[in-house]
Amino acid sequence: MSDRVRPEPAKYKTTNWRHYNQALKARGALMIWLDRDLQWSGLACGKRGRPSLFSDAAIQFCLTIKGLFGLALRQAMGMVESLLKLAGLSWPVPDYSTVCRRQKTLKVRIPYRPAQQGLHLLVDSTGLKMMGEGEWKRKKHGAEYRRQWRKLHIGIDAQTLEIRAIEVTPNSVGDAPVLPSLLGQIDPSEALLSVSGDGAYDTKACHEAIALRQAQAIIPVRRNAKRPWKENRPGARARNEILRATQRLGRDIWKRWSGYHRRSLVETKMRCVKLMGERVMARDFDRQVAELQVRAAILNRFTQLGTPETVRVG
Repeated sequence: MSDRVRPEPAKYKTTNWRHYNQALKARGALMIWLDRDLQWSGLACGKRGRPSLFSDAAIQFCLTIKGLFGLALRQAMGMVESLLKLAGLSWPVPDYSTVCRRQKTLKVRIPYRPAQQGLHLLVDSTGLKMMGEGEWKRKKHGAEYRRQWRKLHIGIDAQTLEIRAIEVTPNSVGDAPVLPSLLGQIDPSEALLSVSGDGAYDTKACHEAIALRQAQAIIPVRRNAKRPWKENRPGARARNEILRATQRLGRDIWKRWSGYHRRSLVETKMRCVKLMGERVMARDFDRQVAELQVRAAILNRFTQLGTPETVRVG
């Protein structure tokens, strides 16, 4: 039996090196995070009692500095104070206990650019450690029962590569039950053209949620799928078409034909999330959600500064 010759991987060339190089340098500039027009002081919210001394934007700025440099809260407040002095601003700096308390209820603003010609959403999930020993101790002595994880679910725009939807759940929650919540974060007025995910999203509830948004599901059927579904729910007919195409053409041909491999972009974004830390620093769930949302806001800002543009050369 002769060995099959594997085709050589495609080669790509970056065409905007000058602009991308400037964007990478800008990511290290401290002042891109500080807006002099930022509403730093808290405003009256119509509720009884004294209004907050600091706005949500001010608290998010402090948590952004903390997340960027992986600092503890006290050290992060010291850096914020130094940045304000360098900028010539006499704004008061919140103490670490105020930031910690406000983080629990913070509504993080994640900047993004709306899709101009319809949104192609790519979804995936990954795990982030929240408690437990490091990898060396685990390898040397074995894992402890206290190791705990949080599961991060995101949806990104295939065109701009920005995070458009984010959910944080315990590790016991699967991918499929979270998809409707991710789709609910997309503005109903924005055209959603397609949703791409792996076989974990091949459920009736997921296909129904996608069909209700009038989008195309690019989800491979599970490998043990044999029979079509009863077409008594939205999305069942589209899923059955995927099943028939897979059975007739093969899984690899269907993936190339449907553009499923574009989903690798969301896996690259997950790697970017983990480059900012393999674990979450906060201890309680609400603060962990805010911490990961701040990470998403940072990554979107990086993406807006500039991304590489590539063309295939071989």
